[in-house]
Amino acid sequence: MATAGATGDDLKKELTCAICLDFFKDPVILKCGHNFCRFCICMHWDENGGDYGYQCPQCRTVFNKRSFTKNYLVQNLVSKLDDLEHLGSPSAPSKSMKPDGKCQQHGEELKLYCQTDKRPICVVCRESRAHRHHQVAPVPEVVNDMKMELKVRLMELNWQKSQYAKIKTTDERTKNDIRLKKQRLKEKIEADVGALVQFLLDERDSLLESLDAEEAASLAVIDDNLEFVESEAADVDKLIADIHNHIGGKTNFEPVSCTTEFTDFSGPFQLIMWKKMMHVLHTMPQNLTLDPDTAHANLLISDFDTKVEEGRVRSQELDLPGRFNRFCGVLATAQYASGQHYWEVDVRDKGVWYLGVTTECSNRKGFVSLTPSAGYWSLCLQDRLYANVEDGRIPLADYWNSPRVGVYLDYDNGRLSFYDAVTMKRLYMFDTCFEEPVYPFFSPGKNDVGSRLQICHYY
Repeated sequence: MATAGATGDDLKKELTCAICLDFFKDPVILKCGHNFCRFCICMHWDENGGDYGYQCPQCRTVFNKRSFTKNYLVQNLVSKLDDLEHLGSPSAPSKSMKPDGKCQQHGEELKLYCQTDKRPICVVCRESRAHRHHQVAPVPEVVNDMKMELKVRLMELNWQKSQYAKIKTTDERTKNDIRLKKQRLKEKIEADVGALVQFLLDERDSLLESLDAEEAASLAVIDDNLEFVESEAADVDKLIADIHNHIGGKTNFEPVSCTTEFTDFSGPFQLIMWKKMMHVLHTMPQNLTLDPDTAHANLLISDFDTKVEEGRVRSQELDLPGRFNRFCGVLATAQYASGQHYWEVDVRDKGVWYLGVTTECSNRKGFVSLTPSAGYWSLCLQDRLYANVEDGRIPLADYWNSPRVGVYLDYDNGRLSFYDAVTMKRLYMFDTCFEEPVYPFFSPGKNDVGSRLQICHYY
């Protein structure tokens, strides 16, 4: 009987372990997609693994730890291939087969295959008590079925192999992207921090140089006076007589009155440096102001348009197109369509608040959906701290006691981040794509009378 031909040869290659060069025994698959005998790969890693990881013998991919999964598909294929070779190879006769290919017991040709016992039988064996109730089929039919099953399994195996190759390619691309992003961020950190460090070093050198100059000027006055005193010391005996004659008079020399307080260097150095450093920083806390024309009628704006709190309804307020008429919100006057911007809000003693940004064309009438698809990106405090996302709310913290929240907008890269402004720990980041200008928005919530939100101004 013929074997599976070209298909069988291809399958044999796929089912051969690259280490022992024999059919797989207890096959396992690595993350890179290659298969090995469990014993073979374990022995290989015992001999070649170490502190630098564990390498695939075929593709040289390095893994941080031993990791593989049992491959049942390959194990089944090996089993089927064994059955097929058992049927088709005269060099491997069964116990019931004579060297001439006939039944050892009955001398008949082995035209049938007992699928229960997985061995060829003759027609007499078929009627025997041993095989009477077994599932039996003609050998050619069984061979064809096995060939078809092997072809299907081979297709599945090749598909699985291609999927692993795609995953590997994707993972390699992701690794490269991570390395590239890390390198870019490293360069940005080095440049930004380096600029601040260089500025401080330059200021330190300038201050020390000025301090040295002022010291030298003060000491020069004293040195001149000392030189004068020493030149006059030789005549002191002669002057004594004159002094007695002119009691109460004044000598023509005296200690110089020169006390240097270094007043230029007695101020708050860190504050002075911070003020000077503003022109070095790319992103400074911005002094935002609120836009009363957008404020809900229940909201009171005060402190030069930096503070908002819930109060009485102002019935005389016009219902302007940009004014909130149901949600107790208010916008800032600032509009952003590019660049990086940061502001801080004092939320102390507040049990409810909403902070974020909204688009220029977002809805402000009636019910307001605080979701990104509706043009709102925000955090809120209502018993717990939440991020308002498309599918509802994501809880961020069970308890909130920080007095300030920082909001950082990177418009060009589509990122909006919220921070605990005391520790500068990031609370949440929205990653999106802004397609129109946005405004900072604020809400002190409802039924929280007496507490307020206030935009922080630092300069």
